[in-house]
Amino acid sequence: MTIIATTAIPGHLRGALTRWMTEPMPGLYVGTLSARVRTELWSAVAATINDGAALLLHPDDNEQGFTLHTAGQRRRTPIDLDGLTLIALNPSEPEPAADHPRGDPPA
Repeated sequence: MTIIATTAIPGHLRGALTRWMTEPMPGLYVGTLSARVRTELWSAVAATINDGAALLLHPDDNEQGFTLHTAGQRRRTPIDLDGLTLIALNPSEPEPAADHPRGDPPA
C-alpha cells in the first residue's frame, strides 16, 4: 500500500494522483502501486509541488517496515538515526493553532 498526503498542491497534480490512487479525504491518496509507478508518480509530485508540501509512505524491507519521503517545506522533518526514520520539529516555526486545542502557546 502506498500513501501520499499533500497540502496546497496544484489542481493538475491532484488530478494526476487520482488517476492512480483513491482520495478518501482531501489531500490523502491511497493505492497499491508498483515500485515503478510509485517512483514516477513521486517524481512528478516533487517536481510540481510549488509552495505546497507532500509526504510519501510505502512499505519497505527495513526495521520499521516502511520508508518515508517528503517534498516541500514542512515544520516536521524526517531524519535518519542509525537506520530509523525519526521526525524532528523545527523550533523556529510556530505550531499552527489547530495543534493547541486549549489555546496553550507553543513551547
